[in-house]
Amino acid sequence: MQLDCCSPNGKPGSSYCPCDSTEGSVTKHFNKVLSSVQRMADKTVDGGQWTGCAVMFLQSLCPGVNLLSLYKDPQGKFIIFKVIKLTLTDSAGGLGTFEILKVHDADPFLGVEVKFVNVAACHQFLESYSSGAVRQYLCQHACRLLALSQELTVETQLKAGTHTLDRCLDKLDLCLQHIHLSQPERLRDEEIDELEQQLQSQARGPASQSVTIMQEESPVPSNCFKFQNRVFEDRMLTAADVQSFSNGVGRQWKHVGRALGKNCRALKGPAIDNLAYEYEREGLYEQAYQLLSRFIQAEGRAAKLSRLVKALEDCKLTSLAENILDLQPRE
Repeated sequence: MQLDCCSPNGKPGSSYCPCDSTEGSVTKHFNKVLSSVQRMADKTVDGGQWTGCAVMFLQSLCPGVNLLSLYKDPQGKFIIFKVIKLTLTDSAGGLGTFEILKVHDADPFLGVEVKFVNVAACHQFLESYSSGAVRQYLCQHACRLLALSQELTVETQLKAGTHTLDRCLDKLDLCLQHIHLSQPERLRDEEIDELEQQLQSQARGPASQSVTIMQEESPVPSNCFKFQNRVFEDRMLTAADVQSFSNGVGRQWKHVGRALGKNCRALKGPAIDNLAYEYEREGLYEQAYQLLSRFIQAEGRAAKLSRLVKALEDCKLTSLAENILDLQPRE
């Protein structure tokens, strides 16, 4: 199979197809890429720490959602910045691996200039981008933070200097080289500094949206629940919650299902094993999706966020609970 470098309309895409379906060829390809990354980690432009710069262009394909207009709006700017920050955190392996230098108008796209501070993080980002995971993360966070009633579809482009990386995503070592040679020409924009400070303040202190002020000495209201010593407003599970859960739970979906099944008749007995068998060919995502969908269908209005978070806590999946609750990762 060959890499499909362009979407059907002729524009650069970010989908990735393996070059060979045989296990031996995939292993050789992986080892070759890993060796290239390791060699590149020892080489820098100036002999110092490895850095590189890329610009990611984002455009919503949904008529009712314009990312550029939202970012220009004073109220929407912080939300869009947070969506971008969470997306990069998920795709580059955590905070501290990248730095957003500037977000700018590239009508009809929203341009995001990113500096990567090590080759491993950059490689992980490229892997996520080529597989479509970056778009998936972006849509997931945007749907949740913007409270969208429909799924978001986005078009992305990735450039380093004059090179459009979407055209060579099958050669990650070449993409890394282009990014490394495209050194940042500016310090972080003052606007980004202000947004970063706002994001850190929100993470440290009380949040003004769905998170209620933490009051350890006060009783938790009946319509709220506590997680990690913070109080959250309880609500019914949404489609965005189901998507976040299905994307992140992996092989642990059965354990979560049994935890939910303690108080859900529809998930007792052989129900979970039956789900595993019925959707085995569709994979882990579909199995997890069907599990939570069945829970919501059976419990109705009682299918609350607090019950899912409690089940995730019982299964030691607190990071997934944090993601669903949109808790900002700590540096």
